[in-house]
Amino acid sequence: MLLFFLLINLKEAKAGIQNKVNENTKISDVINNSLFSDYGRLIFPLNSSYYSGDTLGNLSLTWYSNIKPAKTVEIVNYMLSQVQEGNKIFYRIYPENDSRCDNTGLFFFRGNKDAKFAICNAGGGFVYVGAIHDSFPHALELSKKGYNAFALIYRPGADTACEDLSRAIAFIHEHAAELEVDTKNYSLWGGSAGARMAAWLGAYGTKAFGEKFYPRPSAVIMQYTGLLEVTGNEGPTYNCVGTLDGIANYRTMQNRINRIKANGTNAEIEIFEGLSHGFGLGEGTIAEGWLDRAVNFWELSSGPAASGHFLSFNMRRRE
Repeated sequence: MLLFFLLINLKEAKAGIQNKVNENTKISDVINNSLFSDYGRLIFPLNSSYYSGDTLGNLSLTWYSNIKPAKTVEIVNYMLSQVQEGNKIFYRIYPENDSRCDNTGLFFFRGNKDAKFAICNAGGGFVYVGAIHDSFPHALELSKKGYNAFALIYRPGADTACEDLSRAIAFIHEHAAELEVDTKNYSLWGGSAGARMAAWLGAYGTKAFGEKFYPRPSAVIMQYTGLLEVTGNEGPTYNCVGTLDGIANYRTMQNRINRIKANGTNAEIEIFEGLSHGFGLGEGTIAEGWLDRAVNFWELSSGPAASGHFLSFNMRRRE
């Protein structure tokens, strides 16, 4: 019997199959794992100059902090288990004969059947997509709460990124029955550049970026981005940022939230003392738990009171 299992493991190894990973697993082995078909390369930044380290345990991303190896391992093992259970985890959002198809798509973190959905958008300065730290963890945690969460892999560039997010929104609406998601009261999430994408789609809508009209999100959840513009079309908006962020100044974000509030729209910001840019879920830091509060904000923004300009503004500074 032992020999049988050894032979099975040897056969899988030769086929490029790794059923479970740990912190010592090489990033290249994850990318090339045949269970991930042709999308394994999209789990990590396509441009390898924006990350360093060769294993899941020593991965580092440009502009990011607080990367937790245990969470990286959990994400990859979740993906592997889903594939082995026969669940589709990656969806192309463009037709296969469309050149935009190659480096874009949605990773699906399933929640409850017919639950509403969220799209998480990682940052990366519009030059790469830091999904492994800035959107996959968020999507995974949202799925644990029963929501259907998608993490978008988009093309570099602000315009193309927004076009891809617009297409993703359209794709989910078009395939809602297949995906078993509720399209009402969805939310857009993003960190850094991804937060700008969420804000722009929330304010301008899908039609502004090449798709037909689809309802705007019921809430936009943004982390650490110094976006200045306020159009007056913003929906309910939650922000969080650290005081030591050298890329997104917390005062800039606080000012924008105040301006959104002045337009009669619900808005909230949490400011975390001593945190730098790109803290993600903030596990083990003063920011830990912010995602739970952002979910509560989303739920309040989706409720009956959300039909008008409604809830009270909050600014919390956590030390």
